[in-house]
Amino acid sequence: MKVLAIDIGGTHVKVLATGRKKHLQIDSGPTMTPKKMIAAVRAASAGWKYEAVSIGYPGAVVHGHPVAEPHNLGRGWVGFDFRKAFGRPVKVINDAAMQALGSYRGGRMLFLGLGTGLGSALIVDGVLEPMELAHLPYKNGRTYEDYVGLAGLKRLGKKKWRRHVADVVAQLEKALQADYVVLGGGNAKLLNRLPPGTRLGDNANAFIGGFRLWQTPRRRRSATFGRA
Repeated sequence: MKVLAIDIGGTHVKVLATGRKKHLQIDSGPTMTPKKMIAAVRAASAGWKYEAVSIGYPGAVVHGHPVAEPHNLGRGWVGFDFRKAFGRPVKVINDAAMQALGSYRGGRMLFLGLGTGLGSALIVDGVLEPMELAHLPYKNGRTYEDYVGLAGLKRLGKKKWRRHVADVVAQLEKALQADYVVLGGGNAKLLNRLPPGTRLGDNANAFIGGFRLWQTPRRRRSATFGRA
């Protein structure tokens, strides 16, 4: 099956289809609505052939539907009919979960996305569970995201931020009994030394995850797929 994978971010929307070697990049931002996104994607990918669409959405997704408007984009995402707009089957998944899906190499993997916030997903023996760990309490009345997200990086500086990233990784890896942790997101590259048991992800893995979404049927609230 040929799939169009769309990774939506607060700055750019990235698009790649099965068989294409280079992704497209479209500017987004606070005025980007779903209608504008789809119009821009369809215009930029004119002539591409695909049978289904995967969307990595920067927010909470339940049963394949966004349940909250994104912080850094326009309004109108909750309740939007993506299938009707594209005229093809569409699967919507949290953007961190889509990158996690593309990063998976078997076993029990925890994915943490270090970006504007803190994205998270857990994959156990091929079953993907998107998670919302960012807003759990961590220290001094603040959350995990308050310390390892972009606001924490700006408040603490790189040195202290790196220490908290290592501490958060250790805590969550132990609590969730992960075999290994993948660190993705744009700020992961700021780490000068990776915490034990971790490896760097790659934003391009979001496209692999988008393609993998269609490899097997989804099971209840999870997605199942084979090992890399």
